Amino acid sequence: MTILTNLGLIMLALLRTPLFAIIAAAALLGFHRSDIDLTAVTIEFYRLAEMPILLAIPLFTFAGYLLSESRAAARLVRVTQALLGWMPGGLAIVALLACAFFTAFTGASGVTIVALGALLVPAMAQAGYRENFNLGLVTTSGSLGLLFAPSLPLILYAVIAQQVGVGEPVTVDDMFLAGIFPGLLMLVVLSVWVVWVNRSQSLQAFSPLEAGSALWEARWEIPLPFIVLGGIYSGYFAVSEAAAVTVLYVLIVEVGIYREVSLRKLPEVMRDAMVLVGAILIILGLSLASTNYLIDAGVPAKLFALVQAHISDRLTFLILLNIFLLVLGTMLDIFSALVIMVPLLLPIAMGYDIHPVHLGIIFLANMQIGYFTPPVGMNLFIASYRFKKPVMQLYRATLPFFIILLLTVLIITYWPALSLGLPGLR
Repeated sequence: MTILTNLGLIMLALLRTPLFAIIAAAALLGFHRSDIDLTAVTIEFYRLAEMPILLAIPLFTFAGYLLSESRAAARLVRVTQALLGWMPGGLAIVALLACAFFTAFTGASGVTIVALGALLVPAMAQAGYRENFNLGLVTTSGSLGLLFAPSLPLILYAVIAQQVGVGEPVTVDDMFLAGIFPGLLMLVVLSVWVVWVNRSQSLQAFSPLEAGSALWEARWEIPLPFIVLGGIYSGYFAVSEAAAVTVLYVLIVEVGIYREVSLRKLPEVMRDAMVLVGAILIILGLSLASTNYLIDAGVPAKLFALVQAHISDRLTFLILLNIFLLVLGTMLDIFSALVIMVPLLLPIAMGYDIHPVHLGIIFLANMQIGYFTPPVGMNLFIASYRFKKPVMQLYRATLPFFIILLLTVLIITYWPALSLGLPGLR
């Protein structure tokens, strides 16, 4: 009977049944077999409602959607181009920085490709960059900001790790700090490479007038990251308070000052943002219920025993972990991957003396690359649709970026201090 049930769930997944429905079915069946009252599932949702940090998710999501509806992206590109356009590969570095900033606030690489691609790809083509380079850069950069605060995956990982309750406690502040150096390493390595590749490119002279004009045009948006991150790291704001301040600031700027998002359109933006939030919270609540069943059934301990029987050393485990996460990133969106796999992987990683915060950064760094890893990385298909180019061309275009970032992920994996230094962890 158990085998038939499992086969039934697999068939539902293959038939593209919504993920939350499959997780719910698995959790309910597990509790039923164990003679546990099914109200345990609703209790998990109540526990979610009691978590103050969870307020940050809808607030940051709404702020990100507001920014994507305004011309904030165009102003950001103009500022960075005015400041960096004088150097070889300057516009490519502009694309890297703009996409990383935008993804950090929206939490979704697809939104970044759609919102910024229309600006960056034509601008780079006009500046003389090769087509494949442009496509590869924008497709890759669409997921670069996931390691920077206030990225939703960083918050979600901390929430899930707290609920699992294995090893040292993980806070959102720890994850925000831990992502800074690994994220910067990715940006720096890619920036050095794009400068080298475009070293013979003709340059535009630096114009103080244009730089001043661009800075003045974006004067209201430039302080945003400093307000949010400065408030959190100085201890003046809690993360949920910083999210509320971010929404209020973005509303005032985009709706009140720039007036690029009308009051009439505001309900539509709210609805789109909350659809995403609702999906995340449903999956999260049901996954936590499923996780509790797995823990009660001793599944993580059995998995660890199985893994340890075949893998004796930490080095081999980390290699296989990276391969597994890379493949996982091509098949699942980052939110689904987090809620399904973190409860299973965290106890196993603890057995190999891997810090939970370090595991989170490894997890998210691989997810970033998984977004554009052939054959089914989501960014490849979004970019193919957005730019009307064959997917095979995008495979070739992203290959150099894939190799560079894969090497960077290996550095992040085997140099834990890069992730644990700023939070002061070991």
